[in-house]
This record gives sequence, C-alpha cells and structure tokens, in this order.
Amino acid sequence: QVQLVESGGGLVQAGGSLRLSCAASGRTFSSYFMAWFRQAPGKEREFVSAIRWSDSNTYYADSVKGRFTISRDNAKNTVYLQVNSLKSEDTAVYYCAADETIGPIRSDRHWDYWGQGTQVTVSS
Repeated sequence: QVQLVESGGGLVQAGGSLRLSCAASGRTFSSYFMAWFRQAPGKEREFVSAIRWSDSNTYYADSVKGRFTISRDNAKNTVYLQVNSLKSEDTAVYYCAADETIGPIRSDRHWDYWGQGTQVTVSS
C-alpha cells in the first residue's frame, strides 16, 4: 500500500519561500514517477511538477518554471518541492502524487496514488 504524506505548507508573504516534502512509503519507488499538483479554491487541480525517481528527469508547469524546483532524496524516500518567489496566485492545497507508469503526467487522472495535501497561503 503506497502512502504519501505531505508537509511543509504554511502562510508566507509574497516573495517568500517554502520547502514542501512528500514522504513516500509502502513500495520501492526506484521505478516510480512522483509529482506535485495544486488546487486553489474554486479551481481544478493543476499540474505543478514531476520527477522520475530513477534518473531525476524533471518536468514543470510553465507558471512555476524558474521559481519551483523538484528533487528527491533516495535515502529518505522523500520528494521535495522548493517554492521560491511566491505569488498570491500560488495559494492552493499542494498534493503529492505517485505512479509507476509513464503517461500523461500533466493530467491528474494519470496518477494512482495521492497524499492528503498541504496548504500554502501567500499573503500580498
């Protein structure tokens, strides 16, 4: 049973930074893809970033490219999302997702496993 637990969200001023963590357990994740999505109030869940565990290939939404960085720590089975230069429009619940297969990674329907989410609120 795959379990994903996010942490690191909070309230931050515009221009600030946070590091979100996603602790993964229940499987060997060396062949997995991991991703971050976010959902703002009244909006659909949207793709933020993804990483292939085996070789750290990364993918980003255009809206966060250059500001967000995804990474992983093999020893801790944890994926991180460093979020810098935060804007009010980054306010959302951020979700971690995992899947063993390659596919339409920017679609939330592709992903099999989800965490419970962590709230990021950016004040202007």
